[in-house]
Amino acid sequence: MQAVQYLRPTLYITCFFTLVMAAAMLIPAAVDLYDRHLDWQVFVASAAVVAGLSILGIVATRHPMPRFTVRFGFLMTTVLWVVTAIVCALPFYFSEVRITFAEAVFESMSGLTTTGSTILVGLDRLPRGILLWRAMLQGIGGIGIIAIGLFLFPFLRIGGMQLFRTESSDRSDKIMPRMIQITAALCGIYLGLIFLCAFAYAVLGMTPFDAITHALATVSTGGVSTHDASFGAFDSPAILWVASFFMMTGGVPLILLIGLAFHRRTALFRDVQVRTFFGIIVFSSLALALWRWWGDQHGFFDALTHATFNVVSVVTTTGFVSQDYTVWGPLSVGIFFFLTFVGGCSGSTAGGIKIYRLVILWQALSRSVQRLLYPNSVVPMRYGDRVVEPEVFESVVVFLIAFVGLIVVMSLLLCTVSGLDLMTSLSGVATAFCNVGPGIGPLIGPAGTFAPLDDFATVVLTVAMLLGRLEIMTVLVLFTGAFWRS
Repeated sequence: MQAVQYLRPTLYITCFFTLVMAAAMLIPAAVDLYDRHLDWQVFVASAAVVAGLSILGIVATRHPMPRFTVRFGFLMTTVLWVVTAIVCALPFYFSEVRITFAEAVFESMSGLTTTGSTILVGLDRLPRGILLWRAMLQGIGGIGIIAIGLFLFPFLRIGGMQLFRTESSDRSDKIMPRMIQITAALCGIYLGLIFLCAFAYAVLGMTPFDAITHALATVSTGGVSTHDASFGAFDSPAILWVASFFMMTGGVPLILLIGLAFHRRTALFRDVQVRTFFGIIVFSSLALALWRWWGDQHGFFDALTHATFNVVSVVTTTGFVSQDYTVWGPLSVGIFFFLTFVGGCSGSTAGGIKIYRLVILWQALSRSVQRLLYPNSVVPMRYGDRVVEPEVFESVVVFLIAFVGLIVVMSLLLCTVSGLDLMTSLSGVATAFCNVGPGIGPLIGPAGTFAPLDDFATVVLTVAMLLGRLEIMTVLVLFTGAFWRS
């Protein structure tokens, strides 16, 4: 079957999802109406237009669903995210923030991909409807990426994800009840974490609105805030430690959290990528805390608090900041630039390269060194207690080649077309690909925003966010002739 025949069912599914997003727009509309802010009309009008078009699309594309295939999965995933980002950009474009449509799509894509980059300034003065809409997009995007990461990416064999293929990612009908149960458990624990995080924030002094919006952005590892200073607006070490804890829960596989919460299974603490994840956080946090304590004469607990919060924020690709860590010295800049690429665990809301790929690369390096010493030895590559098949290793290598190559190409585009300096271009593209949020440097660093960038740079970074969130190959395969041939 030619891939073009999957367009109709893809649009059918997408229209259902955009209909849900239209209903979601009524929530910030109600907030603005309560605040007597005229932007409630923007949300209601956007919801009406989107709902009307979605219903027409559902009627026009109604058709028996085809058997799920790899091509259908590639096309559906990409079209769903692109169309949803455009639809969700409408309230930004027509609201009082006065931004271009390219910037509105950038803001929407940043929310849905849980990147957290923003072109908006003066957040403390913006209407609460827009602030809530940004946080809601991150909450929706967080559970969305967990779902496709658990059920779809292993099936599509993206970047070594087939290593995590279990019965939950099997597409046979016999396990459909099992998939429904896992999905319900995922949604339950995800919403439960958001509720607990919001409750903790409120107890520690946040307003109810700030607690809800920051909880949505924390558990989804999104990073949008209601304040220009991000978490720097809250002068509370306790809030930073609570945020660090919930960001880490968003960075570990939620399927393992389900086992821990409902079945008291301890697989979470035995998982090799989880142990590596926490090892990187502990080592980086202690190194930065000691660096600041020794060099800047800060109290050790204060240094450890801010170091841990910002390290966890970057490793989990959340993007919250408590201080501008680029002024902590050259060691800090180097560490945070490296941590930008690391990412969280597979099956989490975090982006980045992902821990499991780094573990596999380390195993490959160790095996190569060992075979130099013992040329005739047979050394299997292992991931925990499993042997890594050649196909999985090849997928990891191909992903990393595409990852590095696209970052280089897009960075050069920003340098030549938009006239940005190399550090801004490189860190901007890297943070977009890894869905982190802030870049490096005075322009788009922790103390800045992406507002100064022109529309070309905004479009490039929007594409980079989509590519990074959908594991690159999901989108690139659509641009090959072989995909569209029978």
